[in-house]
Amino acid sequence: MILRPGAVGYDLWLAIYRGEAPTLDPACTDAIAASAAAVARIVAKGDPVYGINTGFGKLASVRIDADDLTTLQRNIVLSHAAGVGEAMPVPIARLMIALKLASLAQGASGVQPATVALLEVMLAKGLTPVVPAQGSVGASGDLAPLAHMTAAMIGVGEMIVSDRVVPATQALADAGLEPLTLGPKEGLALLNGTQFSTAYALAGLFEAERLYRSALVTGIVSTEAARGSDAPFDDRIHALRGHRGQIDTADALRAMMRDSAIRASHREDDVRVQDPYCLRCQPQVMGAILDLLRQAAGTLITESNGVSDNPLIFPGEDGAGDEALSGGNFHAEPVAFAADMIAMALCEIGSLSERRIAMLVDPALSGLPAFLTPRPGLNSGFMIPQVTAAALVSENKQRAYPASVDSIPTSANQEDHVSMAAHGARRLIAMATNVDLVLGIELLAGVQGCEFHAPLTSSAPVERVRALLRARVLTLEDDRHMAPDMAAATALVVGGALLEQVGSLPGLAA
Repeated sequence: MILRPGAVGYDLWLAIYRGEAPTLDPACTDAIAASAAAVARIVAKGDPVYGINTGFGKLASVRIDADDLTTLQRNIVLSHAAGVGEAMPVPIARLMIALKLASLAQGASGVQPATVALLEVMLAKGLTPVVPAQGSVGASGDLAPLAHMTAAMIGVGEMIVSDRVVPATQALADAGLEPLTLGPKEGLALLNGTQFSTAYALAGLFEAERLYRSALVTGIVSTEAARGSDAPFDDRIHALRGHRGQIDTADALRAMMRDSAIRASHREDDVRVQDPYCLRCQPQVMGAILDLLRQAAGTLITESNGVSDNPLIFPGEDGAGDEALSGGNFHAEPVAFAADMIAMALCEIGSLSERRIAMLVDPALSGLPAFLTPRPGLNSGFMIPQVTAAALVSENKQRAYPASVDSIPTSANQEDHVSMAAHGARRLIAMATNVDLVLGIELLAGVQGCEFHAPLTSSAPVERVRALLRARVLTLEDDRHMAPDMAAATALVVGGALLEQVGSLPGLAA
């Protein structure tokens, strides 16, 4: 799997998130070497250049002697490794390393070829720095987390190797590697950038895509359980509005319901003129979610292929006119906006699912036995799983408040506006976990509801979903311990087995 910086697509980042180790395109070699040579010439010239021979942030006016330039870069790493909290999950940390690799390899950061090579080898050999996940405000780069990543590269801190946490020096030695010695500009280049925030946002995006698709499946199961109509999925309705996501979603819902005997049984005698919104408006709500996720994907893929270091190095022609330009590409506002969009999408996926669960357990709305139990009263059935779903949805609503509208000055007001992209992106995994649980509950409730229509069967995809669940969870006849059933159903959502039963569904990849 070749990583071509500046041209990495959605599917390749997803593959890295799932554990693939990329190989850097050899065509990057010349640009990396040229950038490092430009930094060497800038150092030799002696003019003050931020981050190369000056202090950092508010201390940018302090000149650093040539003999101290290596110490300067090591010091910035050690002083900035001030993160707190739980360590990044390994898949997201590896994604962060790959994003940093793709950025530095574009030859605008002035790092040594050996530095880029070490990042590539860490991915290949499964050396993952232990990176505390709290401490970045998403501007001036994700300084603290990227400092922990870099500290491990110079032999300070810890790494995760084969699920074991070991000292970084030991992990490097066991892999036949030496700790990195940082040259001028290199510590700053490794610390500056949005790779931590972007890695978490991409992980949230990948999970949101899976949940969007999974919710289409559980939504159709619930539609069948409630003897809902497929008329709202008619392509003519959606063509008149024109939103691409809505059209794609309606097509998928209509296909999953095709040839259902349950649907056919009430075409002529259905007394319900219109279904509740949680059924009828699935194309409109889920389609808007799909459009929003596609927009967020476009932003994040652009960010993933960009360079967010500072200052940026522009080698001159034939060694003349080398420039180090200070800018603000490290400001993660695009990532913060994308993360906020994904948070809203996750919130709405869970919210619509919970409304379908609530509809199914209410006999006045669904026409099914109360709480989906054959003997209500003696049994409570799905009464409390719906309450659990409601609790999870409310928790996600609280988490969905936009992170990007907040800012707090840092670094003695030198860095006076920040994006808050880091925690805006970091919350997405917890939100996705809540949605997984809600969809697991809906899957249980929807399949239980469908079985009240026996001997009528649903469409082939829905019947495959039902069989998949019933191989793991028996029909609920009388009350029993519900938590294991919910865990088994949720595992089908998390692991993707649910999606394997229904064929192709709309998604985000180009």
